[in-house]
Amino acid sequence: MPIADNTPIIIGTGQHTWREADATRTPLDALCDASRTALADTGKETLAQAIDAIAMVRFIADTTPGVGALFPRNPGSALAQRLGIDKPAVFQGTIGGNTPQYLINQFADRLARGEHGVVLFAGAELLATLFSVLRSGEDISAWADAAQEPPTLGVEREGHTATELAHGLYEPINTYPLFENSLRHHMGRSQDENTALISELCSRMSKVAAANPHAWRPQFQHAEQISAVAKRNRYIGYPYTRAMNPILEVDMAAAVVMTTVGKARELGIDQSKWIYLRAGADAHDIWYVSERPTLHTSPAINMAWQSVSGQAGITLDEISHFDIYSCFPSAIEVACHEIGLDPLDDRGVTVTGGMPYFGGPGNNYALHAIAQMAETLRSSVSGHGLVTANGMYLTKHSMGVYSTEPPSRLWQDSRSDVLQQRIDASPRLSVAADPSGKATIETYTVGFDREGPKRGIVIARNTAGERIVANTPDDATTLQQLMSHDPIGHTGTVRVHEGINIFEI
Repeated sequence: MPIADNTPIIIGTGQHTWREADATRTPLDALCDASRTALADTGKETLAQAIDAIAMVRFIADTTPGVGALFPRNPGSALAQRLGIDKPAVFQGTIGGNTPQYLINQFADRLARGEHGVVLFAGAELLATLFSVLRSGEDISAWADAAQEPPTLGVEREGHTATELAHGLYEPINTYPLFENSLRHHMGRSQDENTALISELCSRMSKVAAANPHAWRPQFQHAEQISAVAKRNRYIGYPYTRAMNPILEVDMAAAVVMTTVGKARELGIDQSKWIYLRAGADAHDIWYVSERPTLHTSPAINMAWQSVSGQAGITLDEISHFDIYSCFPSAIEVACHEIGLDPLDDRGVTVTGGMPYFGGPGNNYALHAIAQMAETLRSSVSGHGLVTANGMYLTKHSMGVYSTEPPSRLWQDSRSDVLQQRIDASPRLSVAADPSGKATIETYTVGFDREGPKRGIVIARNTAGERIVANTPDDATTLQQLMSHDPIGHTGTVRVHEGINIFEI
């Protein structure tokens, strides 16, 4: 069967990592460097002239009060001017780690429909330099612009309720450990068994990062190093040590060029550059964590995998390379569970090295994963790859299947709206209007600062079946008992003090 002209393909990739902070390097400079590398990778010197759309991954800090004003409002338009791209349509994604794959999926549909010919995707995070500048007071006024923001693509809404915010669930470092402890309990693993598993998982990711020249932390770490609690490897949110958390202070940029088979032929792009997007899907789980019936599952990931596997005609056994979104071990484990993959499968869960070791450049990590997946598949000559991406608190999910082999069927729009309708119709829990009284712990964590344990967080259910989010008393004895004696399934009493729910066993 001949390959249909409207089949979406990746034809160019670019990645850059800068390990020395430099306040004179602007976000636009970083975007230009990655984009020029991606354009050169296509092998076509004049490719910039064919680009008619630019899709930007939003800077993670540009919606933060007081910090957002330091960033350009419309980096896509400025990037087009720098690269000599004539009047492209410019778009921007929303906040969320799923954004790069989401944009790829959206524009694959648009390319297949003939709405665009060649699309440049680009994103950069200069968080290492930003944090350095905030400490030193260096001038980065050249970073910003006064342009109008471009159209936004994606779901944009607050990721947590007021109650979740008040009890600490706005911070991913608190929320993902809740998923971890719920999953561990559900799987019947002891705390020691679970620590051994996630430490080995992380160690295997670090081995990949050690061989990746783009990795921020390219050093192999043994599982024992990762799990050992020490001054430089303290707990962040129990049971995660620092080595299990993503590295956010990185300076990294990535870019990808995408077109269709017909356009690539017209432009004379060598077929050895082509990586086929065989399928894509997007869906979000029940939006608020406190309303999800279970805290160790993701129906959206499961449905998205079933969708892309069916569209691509590729089974899990046929996937040769994976990049499972890796902000925290629980994100990997839950995704693996939903698609049927052992987290310690010999094929590995990352082609980059994962966010704790490769680096976690804000919203843009998945664009690096996509670029790395394309490069890995090219060097493998044959094979299929799966990239998953996750935004907020295991909330927004996007997925793509990539391949060196052309599809045997015509491109199909993702129809993610059908998946979403099924999820939106699923039952959800009510959060107790009056949380006072008896409740049973479903999951928990302890948040740390540099001085030690600081805050206990539990999610519980009362006798009416309603959900309760609470903190525990913050004395050292209580916080230590939460970690040393698995409290899941234990019943206690909730009282309300100055608007905060306090759970006491």
